[in-house]
Amino acid sequence: MSEETGIDGRGDPPGEREALTLAQGARLLWPSLRPYRWVIGVAAVLSLIGAATSLAQPLLVREVVTQVQDSRPIAGLAGVLVGLLVVSTLLGGLRQYLLQRAGEGVVLSVRESIVRRLTRMTVAERDARLSGDLLSRVGSDTTALASVVTSGLFESIGVALTAIGALGVMAYLDLPLLGITVAAVAVGLGVGIAASYRLRALELTTQRRVGDMSSAVSRMLSALRTIRASGATERESAGVLRAAREARDASVAAAKVRAVIAPITGLAVQAAFIAVLGVGGYRVASGALSVGSLVAFVLLLFTLVLPLGQLLGVWTTLQAGLAALTRIDEVMGVEVEEDGDASSDEGVTSSPAALGRADPDAPLLVFDHVAFSYADGTAALVDAHFSVPAGTRTAVVGPSGAGKSTLLSLVERFHDVSGGAVRVGGVDVRDVPRADLRARMGYVEQDAPVLAGTLRSNLRLAAPDATDAEVLAALETVALGELATRSDEGLDAEVG
Repeated sequence: MSEETGIDGRGDPPGEREALTLAQGARLLWPSLRPYRWVIGVAAVLSLIGAATSLAQPLLVREVVTQVQDSRPIAGLAGVLVGLLVVSTLLGGLRQYLLQRAGEGVVLSVRESIVRRLTRMTVAERDARLSGDLLSRVGSDTTALASVVTSGLFESIGVALTAIGALGVMAYLDLPLLGITVAAVAVGLGVGIAASYRLRALELTTQRRVGDMSSAVSRMLSALRTIRASGATERESAGVLRAAREARDASVAAAKVRAVIAPITGLAVQAAFIAVLGVGGYRVASGALSVGSLVAFVLLLFTLVLPLGQLLGVWTTLQAGLAALTRIDEVMGVEVEEDGDASSDEGVTSSPAALGRADPDAPLLVFDHVAFSYADGTAALVDAHFSVPAGTRTAVVGPSGAGKSTLLSLVERFHDVSGGAVRVGGVDVRDVPRADLRARMGYVEQDAPVLAGTLRSNLRLAAPDATDAEVLAALETVALGELATRSDEGLDAEVG
């Protein structure tokens, strides 16, 4: 079976779909958010206090202007204003820290879930997916979730509170100016939100293309010697660079949408500012509005525009986060082996000792009219029927693709048969928990990987509690004792 799919034959990984909606994303994230309820709650309270201090500042400025006009002292009001600024800054920093902490906690929780899922995914699922793409989902896609929490879902709470409060105070100061402000800002905000829906699909495409690029690099590095020996360096480099360009093109397409959002929003804000100054100046001249109220209104306009701009930024951040969540949800839906231990194998009737109670007179291994086809319908075995007596050595020979590796995969239950049965000691392997079945077998792969780490950690992979003496004895048994003496570091020598 092929470990990877080449660049030229790349297609979309299994299970891809449209990006999640905001409601779907929130439901998906909630289990990871639940442990941080109190942190988020405190951050929400701080957002409420921060919104109140921000809204109080323009009103204090109005009083300062009024007292200056009346030639009254302003030291007390100025001191209160400075105090509010300091409090608002400190609360904002604390809120950001709490949200960042919650965001990193969510990322860790999601990564733990993905890693558990990937380590238990079926061999068939693994064969259908690219390594680099899976790595991208664990890395860059989960990192995007931190911004969803810090500047996404919950930052929007403070932003919305500030905007609503600003509108309320502006209505109290002058309704005509409020009408002008709302009309101008609504246009920019509406265009920005409409464009951001397109941005969600583009962000999803971008992240998928980055995953493709990671897969291309992983493919090249994993087979570097073969590529060099085959004179395929330039072709493989071209494939990686093509994937990089596709990622660039997708990112540029998303940048075009962002480039539309920013200027339109800025234009709406400037139009509102000019209109408020013009109409407001006329109303001050006519005596319908005081100078202090106009100054306060202009400050509130900026207080409103800033959170609305942040809200638009939050919305675009959420689109990227929803794209990342979609890819994470895809990988969380991969099929897994359900029997990590003996008690969790659904439908298993034997205990972990089932093989130990096997019929001693039965052949060690029996393939009883076994048929097997892969998920795409390709038949690998048709009516395979043979037995292997205990205490014997049996070789299975045949041309490439005849199904030799498939036989061993069925014995190990990397796959289950499509028809017939595989029996070990007279027991159907499907009636034995995978963990117990595999613990009783030695499996040497055709291309045995060497894992990054020490010689000791590689040799103890299936027996983590083995002593150094037992490890050395195992090496001697297979005539590889010199491996432990090749380096002065012995079993601590780094390999892989």
